[in-house]
Amino acid sequence: METRPNNPANTNLRGIALLVFATVVFALQDATTKGLTDLLPVAQIVFVRFTAFTLLALCIVKMRMPVSQAIRSRVPGKQILRCLMMCAEVSIFTFALRYIGVAEIHAIFSCFPLFIVALSVPILGESVGWRRWLAVGVGFIGTLIIIRPGTGVFDPAALLAIVCAVVYALYNLMTRLVSRHDPFETSLLYFGVVGMLASALPAFWVWQAPQGKAAWLLAAVCVCSMTSHFLLIKSLELAEANVLQPFNYLILVWAMLMGWGFFGEVLDAFAVGGAALVVASGLYVGLREAQAVRNDSKLNQES
Repeated sequence: METRPNNPANTNLRGIALLVFATVVFALQDATTKGLTDLLPVAQIVFVRFTAFTLLALCIVKMRMPVSQAIRSRVPGKQILRCLMMCAEVSIFTFALRYIGVAEIHAIFSCFPLFIVALSVPILGESVGWRRWLAVGVGFIGTLIIIRPGTGVFDPAALLAIVCAVVYALYNLMTRLVSRHDPFETSLLYFGVVGMLASALPAFWVWQAPQGKAAWLLAAVCVCSMTSHFLLIKSLELAEANVLQPFNYLILVWAMLMGWGFFGEVLDAFAVGGAALVVASGLYVGLREAQAVRNDSKLNQES
């Protein structure tokens, strides 16, 4: 990973700018994927996405170390499990886009940092204070406001977005675990290769030759996938994750704009209010975790 320049403020701004651009491309990717779900099978879309990501991963890894070295994991079982989780999350998310809007799915999915907090206790053995538990509770209330179970506006497909958030939280926790043993390049390469192999067989059975609009949209999804992940990786090389975390929520803004512009989606006042609670809770959790990291760093320096 490249060395950051001496001016932290300048590099942080560049990292933030790249991340903001990445959130725009991620939202565009999801909007394009939604349009594609009516034209091609979900398994095929997922396979092509992971294939495109594998090509990007190979290019990045080859610039940093031999691929034969990067593929050697100290915890291959955990790496494979982690990547299978992400393959499942992408598949469920893509399937859910067929039935619910881009804006709605992102409004619900924004609760994933809260699941990370809740699941970090049994999986990582971390301690969570009452303030963060309160934030998790508030975020859960916000999610309930968005989906409104038991009412006439409740869409069962919205539960798929919650499943995605839980699986994505598990993936993040597994990524933390494997990062203690393997370098970033190994995790990046496993992500692409395992996802591609896991989605290959389902894609083979349902494969349709993409033509016309489907071919263009599939190509656009691949370009968006590679561009967004490249921008995300570069942003993390320039700025710390806790600096960038608040700006990840901008994807919800872009998703709302693209959902309205491409599909005529409009979130009602309840959904917007619920999303605001979820985002506010997630931001608070992020700030508390960043503060905890700073305190630990200070203690290590003093000891």
